[in-house]
Amino acid sequence: MKFFKEVLSWVIPVVVGLVIGFGIKQFVISANFVDGDSMQPNLQNKQMVVSLRQAKIHRNSVIVFDAHGEDPQATPKDYYVKRVIGLPGDTINSQNGNIYVNHTKLYQGYIGTRQRTIGTGNWNLKSLSAHWVGDQQVVRVPKGKYFVLGDHRSVSDDSRYWGFVDQDKIEGVTKAFPFQSRSKQINRAYQVTH
Repeated sequence: MKFFKEVLSWVIPVVVGLVIGFGIKQFVISANFVDGDSMQPNLQNKQMVVSLRQAKIHRNSVIVFDAHGEDPQATPKDYYVKRVIGLPGDTINSQNGNIYVNHTKLYQGYIGTRQRTIGTGNWNLKSLSAHWVGDQQVVRVPKGKYFVLGDHRSVSDDSRYWGFVDQDKIEGVTKAFPFQSRSKQINRAYQVTH
């Protein structure tokens, strides 16, 4: 009986710690590593980011999301990191490196003129959606969905090419750490690893 109590005295704290740790990762926060250049200059390859699962998503928030089912080329373990440009109900268009949301020029001070103009293109949701697998001929971001872009527009595979991100696929709003880390790479220029 004494042995049983002794074993329980260290097993119970370990189990409780694991349950708390799993709960935090599942419902509060998770850590990821950026793999690629699509969010430069703001996020660097192999940089650690933390996703806050309960944080409110705003325009210009950087998010991590499960890309499988969003991007037709994504596999079940692919997670992307992108910046939210359009919220549900927004109209979006791009002209000469400027993005307009609901006919108002979007602040893009987080990237330089070069990132805004090279690779962004001139488009609106209707012209983009004509090439998507789903959500064709849309003029507004649908309810429960988000329009996302990478900061390094000329190399980013984002909503311009495959459409909206479903709210249920979003892992959280991302906060970056300033240090670099050696992470397992996934060989796609716009993904994050867990």
